[in-house]
Amino acid sequence: MMTDPVNTFMLRFVQFINTADEKLGEELIAPNAEFFVPYQSEPLIGPPGWLAAIEVMRGGFPDIQWRLEELIFEGEKIAARYTMRGTHEGAFFGVPATGRQITVQTMNFYDMANGKIVGERGQPDLLGLLQQIGAVPAPG
Repeated sequence: MMTDPVNTFMLRFVQFINTADEKLGEELIAPNAEFFVPYQSEPLIGPPGWLAAIEVMRGGFPDIQWRLEELIFEGEKIAARYTMRGTHEGAFFGVPATGRQITVQTMNFYDMANGKIVGERGQPDLLGLLQQIGAVPAPG
């Protein structure tokens, strides 16, 4: 991967979401940053908001890890595609643990200012995830 500052920043962000390192989150995310997730109408705020979303995922998939697959940026806008992998070992959206492995794509769009994330809209493939854990029938 290139050594561009945006790539370096995003690799540190992936380290943050994979480890839930609070200190790293504070370095990368503005205190008033807004994080929009598909399951909630109001944004989560600042590093604690990101950690809360990570905990939702870890509650159902304790070993969840994100891998940065693709990155596009222009100015202070960043688009990133990730692959999430984990094992369904806890309740997730009311679905009891199944022990199934998941592999899910997600697209996230970031706004940056002064070297920190000030906004994000995450779009994980929740339908695909729910199909993989048997909560929703898969087509065909």
